[in-house]
Amino acid sequence: MTEERKIMLVDDEQTLPFYVVEETKLNGVNYLLVTEGDEDEDGDCYILKDMSGAEDTEALYEFVEDEDELEGLMKIFEELLEDVDLERK
Repeated sequence: MTEERKIMLVDDEQTLPFYVVEETKLNGVNYLLVTEGDEDEDGDCYILKDMSGAEDTEALYEFVEDEDELEGLMKIFEELLEDVDLERK
């Protein structure tokens, strides 16, 4: 059983919990594949890009919205999670 990683995304209006399904590094940038439900539930998946600088003490993530970047990252995550069918929303 793998350890479940949970992160909290906080903005001015709300705090949202996400569960990290997988992570990868591409061109020196860290990306997280996250879901709102836990690992055992089907749910929407999102890809977050680590925007933290070396001097940042807290992690700073943003949702990947660029279509070309999303397409490439989805292929990478599908290979990492061979038995999981990722569906873009």
